[in-house]
Amino acid sequence: MATEFRDRRHREERKHRLNREIMAPEVRLSGPENEPLGIVSLAEALRMAGELDVDLVEIAATANPPVCRLMDYGKFKYQEQKKAAEAKAKQTVIEIKEVKFRPGTDDGDYNIKMRNIRRFLAEGDKCKITLRFRGREITHQELGMALLNKIRDELADLIIVEQFPRLEGRQMIMMIAPGKKKVAVKPAAEAPQGASA
Repeated sequence: MATEFRDRRHREERKHRLNREIMAPEVRLSGPENEPLGIVSLAEALRMAGELDVDLVEIAATANPPVCRLMDYGKFKYQEQKKAAEAKAKQTVIEIKEVKFRPGTDDGDYNIKMRNIRRFLAEGDKCKITLRFRGREITHQELGMALLNKIRDELADLIIVEQFPRLEGRQMIMMIAPGKKKVAVKPAAEAPQGASA
C-alpha cells in the first residue's frame, strides 16, 4: 500500500502489478524475506500487506495462481535499477576514432597524430586511418601506401590490422584495432626468489 498512490502516474512503465491492480481471486504468496506463505485470497494478501506496511507485488502473472510477494516496491525497483546499471557498466563500448592524414603530412603533425592513435589504442578503441588525396595527388597513390605502411610498421607491436589499406574514391583507408596485450614477467618479482635460493 505504501507506494500505491505514488506510482499511479507511472503505471504504464511498470512491469509488475501492485496491490489493487492484481485481478486474480487468489494468489501464491511469499513473505518479505521470500518465505512461502501458501495460497491465500487476494483480500487476505492485501490485508497482510497493509499490516506490514509493504506492497503486494505480482511477480509471476502467468502462473496459476499468480505468484505475489510482500515487499517494499520502491526498494525492489531501486535494486532492479542498480543491477541494470551494474550490467551496463560491465559492458565495454568500443568506439572507432578517425585520424586523418595527407600524403604530405609534416613530421610534427605526424608525431602528434601518432601519439593520438597510441592513446586511442591504449583506451581500447579502434582507429580508422584516412589518407585524403587532393587534386593531382591521386596520381601518386604509392606515397599514400608508403605512409600507411609506415604507420602500420611503427605500431606493429600494438595493433591488429582489421582492414588493410584500400582506396575509396579520393581517400585511402586502413582500420586498426588494439592487439592482445602480452603479460610480461616483471624482473622485480624474480629477484626475491633468486635471493632466497
